[in-house]
Amino acid sequence: MSNKKIRLIARLDVKDVNLVKGIQLEGLRKLGDPNLFARRYYEAGIDELLYIDIVASLYNRNNLSDIVRKTSDDVFIPVTVGGGLRSVDDVRNILSMGADKVAINTAAIKRPELITEVANAFGSQCMVLSIQAKKSRTQEGKWEAYYDNGRQHSGYDVVEWAKRGEALGAGEILLMSVDCEGLQRGMDLDLIQAVTRAVKIPVICGGGVGCADDIVDAAKAGADAVSCAAILHYDKATVQELKADIRAAGVEVRI
Repeated sequence: MSNKKIRLIARLDVKDVNLVKGIQLEGLRKLGDPNLFARRYYEAGIDELLYIDIVASLYNRNNLSDIVRKTSDDVFIPVTVGGGLRSVDDVRNILSMGADKVAINTAAIKRPELITEVANAFGSQCMVLSIQAKKSRTQEGKWEAYYDNGRQHSGYDVVEWAKRGEALGAGEILLMSVDCEGLQRGMDLDLIQAVTRAVKIPVICGGGVGCADDIVDAAKAGADAVSCAAILHYDKATVQELKADIRAAGVEVRI
């Protein structure tokens, strides 16, 4: 048994009031009421929930207040919320609705000092730096950070940006491989290894989980937590099945 205990996180991408799922963040399918999915995963033993308002940066606001408020009535595990949060006041509002942590991508790229402001106001454990990584087309073994749901280039090298985010006060990194997202064919282990070796704070890794072995591989590559979406939403595996298989492969996971 490795002594590292992995956290399993259900990622819920929301557009308007619907849970949606795409491939490489495109071609979104509507799947239903996100609160019903959140409750089901909570009852099945998921460790945390991650809500992302995927069109928020287009409308300059996060629309998840009602969904988060409903979730916090029925669900008693940590909830992280991202999408369209661009100020300390935005963060205060979503925390007051019941979120425990916030994931910030676009606004942090545009104004990195926001990371420090949020960490100072609410504690670094609350400030999750969200990074959407795509393999660099020009540099072998490098990744670039994207924003606006994987559409816009930042020009930032992912590993350097992760280190800078940690230095500015982020308490956790949410690392999404856009290249692997939704394909369910395994995670970008080189990316996970590169980022987890570069920072000391926990890294939540997402993009590409198709089976429990993919989560085990991510844990061995250094992930502290793995976020899953398609595998759960499409009933490819239950939370209990994933946890049993992860344990059987020698990686600790919360019961």
